[in-house]
Amino acid sequence: MTPTLRTGRLVLEPYTPEDEEDFVALFQDPRVSRWMGDGPASEAADRALFGRIFTNVYARDLFDVWAVRRDGLLVGNAEIKPTEAVGGHEIVYALAPSAWGSGLGTEVAEALVAHGFDALGLREVHATVAAPNEASLVLLGRIGFEYVRDVEEGDGSTTRVLVRRRPATTGGASSAR
Repeated sequence: MTPTLRTGRLVLEPYTPEDEEDFVALFQDPRVSRWMGDGPASEAADRALFGRIFTNVYARDLFDVWAVRRDGLLVGNAEIKPTEAVGGHEIVYALAPSAWGSGLGTEVAEALVAHGFDALGLREVHATVAAPNEASLVLLGRIGFEYVRDVEEGDGSTTRVLVRRRPATTGGASSAR
C-alpha cells in the first residue's frame, strides 16, 4: 500500500479517481511529457495509464505511485519502482511548469530517496534522465546522485543513468574490550 509522504511544502499521496483530469493535463503538457518515457503520448494513452495505476499498480501493490500536491492542488507525479534497465529501483517524478524553479523538485526527489532507503531498505536508488534535461541532471547531482553510464536509445537519443547510494552508518557503540 502506497504510504503518504510529507515534505516542507508537499504531500505525496495515492491518487484518487477524481485526480484523472489533473493527471491527464499534467502529462498532456508537452513541457512535461517531453522528458517522460518516449515523450508525449495521446490523451487516450494518458487516460489508460491513469487507469492502470488503480487496476494494476495499486491493485497488485507493484510499486509506489503518488499524486504530488501543494496546498491541495495536484502539481506533479512521483514514483519509485524496480526497473530492469538499472538493475534496481528508480525514482521518477514530473512537476507542472508552475512548480518549476522553486525547489519543489528537490523536495520530491529527496522524499523519494528517503522512502527508498528508509521504508524499502534499499542500498541505492537510481534515476534515468534524458541527456539534454540539464535541469534534472543538475538537481540530482546537487542532492548526491552520481553518473553511472549513458544508454544509447533506439531513436539515437542518450539517457543518463545516475545512482545515489545509502550513506554508510557509523555506530555510536564501541566494540573495544
